[in-house]
Amino acid sequence: MNLGVNIDHVATLRNARGGVEPSVLEAALICEMAGASAITVHLREDRRHIKDDDVLNLKKHLKANINLEMAATDEMQKIAMSVVPHSCCIVPEKRQELTTEGGLDVISKKDRIKELICALHSKNIIVSLFIDPDLDQIKAAHEAGSDYIELHTGTYSNAFGGEKQDIEFNKLKIAAEYAQSLGLKVNAGHGLNYENVALMNKIDGLCELNIGHSIVSRAIFVGLEMAVKEMIELI
Repeated sequence: MNLGVNIDHVATLRNARGGVEPSVLEAALICEMAGASAITVHLREDRRHIKDDDVLNLKKHLKANINLEMAATDEMQKIAMSVVPHSCCIVPEKRQELTTEGGLDVISKKDRIKELICALHSKNIIVSLFIDPDLDQIKAAHEAGSDYIELHTGTYSNAFGGEKQDIEFNKLKIAAEYAQSLGLKVNAGHGLNYENVALMNKIDGLCELNIGHSIVSRAIFVGLEMAVKEMIELI
């Protein structure tokens, strides 16, 4: 199982003062050196953290895979097909949300998502859909032609240590097994941290975990390189 590091919050800190520090590119290079297999960035409609130039610079300088999180909009499709990252993860997006608030509703948007996947595939971009551990949504992701799903682990993460932990974990496990039975590859992410991530090892066949906030938070105390290495050791 590999680790993709989401560096959005490095950009959040940079943008707080409107300057150039800390460098998103430098952060990505440190994560790459520490063993991250991918660097994940979410280019939001309102550009609240990652900017267009960040994505271009990462593509120019990184050896690690670039995973571009994006909404299923014409604007983002155009950018992705211009930059050509290694992969795109299609996510739901609300302007007012602090962070992504759940999985993509593939069923109601299947025609648009299928169209988007076909366009990205024409550029040999791998496509993942960020969805809740819902079997109907997973089936729709398969029918739309996605290569991967990324299971939304936020509900499990919030339940960790409580009475619903096992219920939410089992949903993830069942969802992963079902997706793999359809031929989909499976990633996971959202809300995972240094305490709750170890259970992910009990889900067979997970390819990659995408983790951001917890790693960037840990980096304040131990440095980014060590924070990444510690997470890799746990997974």
